[in-house]
Amino acid sequence: MLRARITATGSYAPEKVLTNFDLEKIVPTSDEWITGRTGIKARHIAGGDQATSDLALEASKNALQYAGLKARELDLIIVATMTPDTLLPSTACLLQHRLDAKKAAAFDINAACSGFIYGLSVADSFIRSGQYKKILLVGAETLSRFVDWEDRNTCVLFGDGAGAAVLEAAKGENGILSTHLHADGSMGDLLSLPGGGSREPTSQETVCKKMHYIKMKGNETFKVAVKILENLVTETLKQNNLKPSQISSMIPHQANLRIIQATAKRLGLSMDKVIINIDRYGNTSAASIPIALDEAVRSGRIRKDDYLLLEAFGGGLTWASALIRW
Repeated sequence: MLRARITATGSYAPEKVLTNFDLEKIVPTSDEWITGRTGIKARHIAGGDQATSDLALEASKNALQYAGLKARELDLIIVATMTPDTLLPSTACLLQHRLDAKKAAAFDINAACSGFIYGLSVADSFIRSGQYKKILLVGAETLSRFVDWEDRNTCVLFGDGAGAAVLEAAKGENGILSTHLHADGSMGDLLSLPGGGSREPTSQETVCKKMHYIKMKGNETFKVAVKILENLVTETLKQNNLKPSQISSMIPHQANLRIIQATAKRLGLSMDKVIINIDRYGNTSAASIPIALDEAVRSGRIRKDDYLLLEAFGGGLTWASALIRW
């Protein structure tokens, strides 16, 4: 059977690091408060001259080098992001040009924090159909540009970064085994960025009302996320006839350490099997899973034939999972 197999990964984070102690000087908060509620200790912040495509470019170069692949060999580039450089053209097209990947089609996906797994599902479908053989998938965000730095409830959460994966057509039992995508737009107000679209086009009024910043109802989101993720992981394991004990590593979206711990506990999954880097990156939305995956691969934590479970939850609301045999 033809499958999509991740043959290489790459990641990039901006040089500037903003710690909880730095935030204490900006808003009324503390390292203890942030760490206790989120698990975050620091996050990377893009420089003034860096946009999402800049971060995506560096992560892509790392992945392509790891794969021993030239950009001109790519058939398709997908960028998962909710913070594009511009509404038009897409960040994927900007990346295609900068990589000089002239043969590749290119488009963006916006499924918020679930974006990378949505992208995996799309890439997997293209490869299984035989239409494309080599695909570059990138999750990249510059969330710091859309954060209200006077709102202590949201500005402590988010960071910037990018992660990339090269997917290639391969035969055998290793690769993406299944993907599971879900959405519920009735809960879209739990996580939103209301300004700048056709509903609320940019104006002096939308700027004054701070409608161009991320809005989140934290407590409601937490409660919904824990329940949804438990059901999502159960669905994924059931379809593949696996038990939690057979999972080698779970790579969750790095949104909140308490959500990750609660999900693992409900599944009876040891935290030793959960890959966590939220303490160093914060919530990087669509970039969080590919960054964590790249770190796990390069550290040797992930080995051939390991079962990897990827799961995410984000604005939309959207949630998604993928099961991979490495």
